[in-house]
Amino acid sequence: MGMFVHPMAIVEKGAFLGEDVSIGPFCYVGEKVVLHDRVRLISHAWVGGNTEIGEDTEISPFASIGGKNQDLKDKEKIGKLFIGKRNSIREYATMQPGTPDDNNITIVGDDGLFMIGTHIAHDCQVGNHIIMSNNATLAGHVKVGDFAIIGGLSAVHQFSRIGRNAMIGGMSGVTRDVIPYALVANGKLEGINIVGLKRHGFSMVDIKDLTKAVDFLFKGKGTLTERVESISREYENCQPVQEIVHFMKSDYKRGFVHFAEGK
Repeated sequence: MGMFVHPMAIVEKGAFLGEDVSIGPFCYVGEKVVLHDRVRLISHAWVGGNTEIGEDTEISPFASIGGKNQDLKDKEKIGKLFIGKRNSIREYATMQPGTPDDNNITIVGDDGLFMIGTHIAHDCQVGNHIIMSNNATLAGHVKVGDFAIIGGLSAVHQFSRIGRNAMIGGMSGVTRDVIPYALVANGKLEGINIVGLKRHGFSMVDIKDLTKAVDFLFKGKGTLTERVESISREYENCQPVQEIVHFMKSDYKRGFVHFAEGK
């Protein structure tokens, strides 16, 4: 196919373009940008800052990638933004670089779909196979595990974590950590993400164990610490439950999204 740079695109001196990169009309590529093989900017896309984009990622019109972050403490220093392979970044999406307050980098994994108007703020760590629906927003320092889905018009509070295979329903405000495999609606835990687990080939045994473990974890007697230890022992051979245990033990500063009262 060969490289294609439209004559009405601007590519600053110093930018690195891999093989078969395609840059459509009215795009801008900054001097520190790295576009790996077969990256495609359709048209009117802005890619600047210290940004690296992996192979076969496609960026739609009016996306703004790598621009100055919105951290008011970081007025001068510009961190890095790394975006992995085979992502689809749709119209008006924004992704911003890291800050010195963290590791100075924002990371987006592979095979994600970031729909219209999605926002990934500074210092986020976003895993592989992520779906963010229209206008879903991550504040700074958010961590998102692989295969998570964040519904449209949802907002995730800074420093929160979204566990692997979790599903956040549309129009949710998430202010605490979401355990792996959870289903969250309206900012409250609804149970486990059964549909997602079936789609990814989890056994019915694991699904039943997860359901029972999560119910006890947030509804059982004793302190939360005691309940975490209890399910760790009772489901020692269930890898998904052990993943939840590890998630909860590794960081509990923000607390966890619970069932609504009365459920």
